[in-house]
Amino acid sequence: MNSNDEMLHSDYSVDDGNLIVEKMEEDTDDGNLIVQKVEEDAEFSLQESSNMISPSPSIEPLRSPSADVELIVSKVPPPKPNYKHRYTLSGHTMSVSSLKFDPSGSVLASSGADKVIKLWDAYTGEIMRTLEGHSLGISDIAWSTDGAYIASASDDKTIRIWSLDLGNTVKILKGHTNFVFCVNYNPQSNLLVSGGFDETVRVWDVSRGKSMKILPAHSDPVTAVSFNHDGTLIVSCAMDGLIRIWDADSGQCLKTLVDDDNPICSHVKFSPNSKFVLASTQDSTVRLWNSQTSRCVKTYTGHTNRTYCLFACFKTSTLGAKYVVGGSEDAKVYIWDLQSREVLQVLEGHRDVVLAVATHPTRDIIASASMEKDLTIRLWFDQNANGG
Repeated sequence: MNSNDEMLHSDYSVDDGNLIVEKMEEDTDDGNLIVQKVEEDAEFSLQESSNMISPSPSIEPLRSPSADVELIVSKVPPPKPNYKHRYTLSGHTMSVSSLKFDPSGSVLASSGADKVIKLWDAYTGEIMRTLEGHSLGISDIAWSTDGAYIASASDDKTIRIWSLDLGNTVKILKGHTNFVFCVNYNPQSNLLVSGGFDETVRVWDVSRGKSMKILPAHSDPVTAVSFNHDGTLIVSCAMDGLIRIWDADSGQCLKTLVDDDNPICSHVKFSPNSKFVLASTQDSTVRLWNSQTSRCVKTYTGHTNRTYCLFACFKTSTLGAKYVVGGSEDAKVYIWDLQSREVLQVLEGHRDVVLAVATHPTRDIIASASMEKDLTIRLWFDQNANGG
């Protein structure tokens, strides 16, 4: 999913140095690491050095007159988010399934069970265009890196590639034998990855419109697929509760991540630096996995997710704060502090399950969308930001 990943590439990190893990059992399954049990017995704490300003090497540090102790000046933490509802976007006639900002952030795309894609002005909420062509509902959409194309995954078993210049379908990808539930471009936008109810992950050559690889990925419907920041890895998750990391070139499964309770996994994506995987699961938890050590290093709770596949995504504010943002079955949007896991803000206003959320790539804007009793998309702007 393309939200604000590009701006987070180099500095995205999580402090998991103080993690104490007990009863961690590892096994191998055909060479694939499976983490079977992880228990956290200690709270995370930010390393003190990361929150301190080092004195200039040319200046002697200040010292207390009563003790030989350096006085360290702490950085002022950014203010808590203060998102407010600004626009309500109406037009879909059935549940909205997916929201994605284009790479420039100027256009918001939405898809729904009503078989259409709608394009909206992200700053005014005005409708720009409606794309029609699928014969059944659409579950997911994805932008190409240049913002010129949108891929859509549908219950009609096809993926369509839409040209924004032409306003119509330029390719139809056929091969899945059941509903196509998720889709994403690689960073170069020459490949697509998709997953569906046929339990496979497929990698497609965009220019030829042909399937290159079929990965027998899971034993239940695949709910999310995504490339990492350089396109070398693919992550997938499914209703079987497994998260799998694949070599994009060879199609080999490199790792399998699974929680002890094995809840249904709704959504998964790499962090912008590919070191972590963010996963939503239907035990009302969002987990952050270290993809290199195969450990669950953070859990985010407080929301409700027992039935539907809900999106979760990263957000870095213009003031430097890092959040996790997710929908909830209690009709709210939750914003967590990435490091402390604290719920910083809850956005209220929808009247049904919030299935989809998206975060703007450069500005402090969140989009959210709801189901049957609501059918609206809401745009939320952080009042702390300039012009918010």
